[in-house]
Amino acid sequence: QDLSAEDLAEAIRGHWAGSENGTHHRRDVSFQEDKCQVRDRKAAENLATLRNLAIGTFELARAAGRTDAETLPSWCRRQTFSSALEALRR
Repeated sequence: QDLSAEDLAEAIRGHWAGSENGTHHRRDVSFQEDKCQVRDRKAAENLATLRNLAIGTFELARAAGRTDAETLPSWCRRQTFSSALEALRR
């Protein structure tokens, strides 16, 4: 109520810029989300949730110094291969 029209517009732009340039951009660049052809709404939401989980897990691992992977895609490949190798060793 106390915001001017200009301040409100700036707040809205800031919200969408953070969303588009933050999580969505990372999901699209790392996981090529925009190319995904899943049409079922719930399935698409679930995939987005899993992608967000992967991004968050990578960021936590980097912050804790538990990975030397420089990029999310390289970290994901390592996780996939290490999980597969572990399953083969069982």
